[in-house]
Amino acid sequence: MRRFSRAALVLVLAVALTAAAVRPLPAAPQLPAPARIVLGNGLTVYFLRNAGVPLVSFRMFIGGAGSAAEPASAEGAAGLTAALLTKGTSKMNADAVAEALDFMGANFGIGAAEEYAQVYGDSLAQHFPRLLEIAAAAITDPAFAEAEFKKERDLRVDGLKAAKDDPGTAVGYYFQKAYFGDHPMGRLASGTEAALGKMTVQTVRDFYKAHYRPDRAVAAVVGDIDAEALKPLLEKTLGRMARPAGPAPAAAIPALPRPSGKKLVLIDKPDATQAYFMLGAPGYAMGDKITAAASAMNTLFGGRFTSWLNTELRIKRGLTYGARSGASSWAAGGLTTISSYTKNDKIGEMLDIVFDLLKKAGGGFGAEETESARNYILGQFPPTLETNARKAAAYVRLAFYKRGFDEYDKYLDEIGRLDPAALKAAAARLLPRNDFVLVVVGKAAEIRPLLAKYGAWQEKRISDPGF
Repeated sequence: MRRFSRAALVLVLAVALTAAAVRPLPAAPQLPAPARIVLGNGLTVYFLRNAGVPLVSFRMFIGGAGSAAEPASAEGAAGLTAALLTKGTSKMNADAVAEALDFMGANFGIGAAEEYAQVYGDSLAQHFPRLLEIAAAAITDPAFAEAEFKKERDLRVDGLKAAKDDPGTAVGYYFQKAYFGDHPMGRLASGTEAALGKMTVQTVRDFYKAHYRPDRAVAAVVGDIDAEALKPLLEKTLGRMARPAGPAPAAAIPALPRPSGKKLVLIDKPDATQAYFMLGAPGYAMGDKITAAASAMNTLFGGRFTSWLNTELRIKRGLTYGARSGASSWAAGGLTTISSYTKNDKIGEMLDIVFDLLKKAGGGFGAEETESARNYILGQFPPTLETNARKAAAYVRLAFYKRGFDEYDKYLDEIGRLDPAALKAAAARLLPRNDFVLVVVGKAAEIRPLLAKYGAWQEKRISDPGF
């Protein structure tokens, strides 16, 4: 009996050890949890040390400093302000800033999206303190020199004129105006000729003073630097952003407009040999539960080379060099878009195919296609967080939208569990059906008869002011 018990115990232990040996290890998180540093002025900075390469990257979002925060009369002020912040400080003119960055081989810039301004910088670790000092001076002590203002404003006006010569660019501007109208999301980051023409350097100074605040900002640093060295460096640089005395202006963006019925807009460009279209409908907000299913659905419909759109329009029929669908998401909502271009006499055939594919997508996607989309996303995702810069951008993006740093782990887990029913539901909710905005830029005399079957079109001439 004693001999049996001992043998049984050995067997039990062997089974237990074997089970432990084959149990899969927990997957490493896609984005390691960062350290959190709060500066004296209230600015939160997330930090991850990566000594694998001698580089350091930082990113910062400043909420409420984007184009959606502009006064309607100052369209383009956010982008102009962001650009001018890199054009000199009280102690360094624009040339001196550029020369200092070139000397270090560093990368630094500021831009404006719809909901925020974004600051970015990358350098060798040995130059990072100097890079951060220049960035802090740009943000806290900008010169806003009159000469630089006029130069940057004129460049933007020239860029808007050039956009009208490029229907591929113009269609995006016209679509944004047609879809969002007077909503704050309808303000072009580039501004308009009329609004830019009325601006003065004081317009930029006023926007900067009202919207560049540390209590609306979040930053991240990733790279080869110790936390003990980073904290005082941050206090000495970004810590100089002045804590504002009054409350921040409201930054919440109203609910996005939803098309009711079909809105068809034709932009006549008489010298165009090709017609460009953009079709859009409501999408989904940041963090929406449909995100994973929407990604897989879009991958199949128009998000990769072998998508339905590209296969039918480019590979099978040779109508275009490219066709795609995509999604844009913000805190208040999102947008689904489909776009492509072709010869003027083929635009009717192209749109017929697009609407046929949209109808077909209503029937859903097959099991093999769903597996292909899952594999594609899982295979393409890892490089998106490969570098210090991409990790830093991910930290500020997740923090800005109040998402957890395990967001990507949850997303990929859900991708791996998607079935055809989930993709069908995403297509039913997100792909344009009966309520949408469709903008076409092309030679109206040739394409107007081909478009008539879709309904009544509003027409504009591309030579008319604005978009």
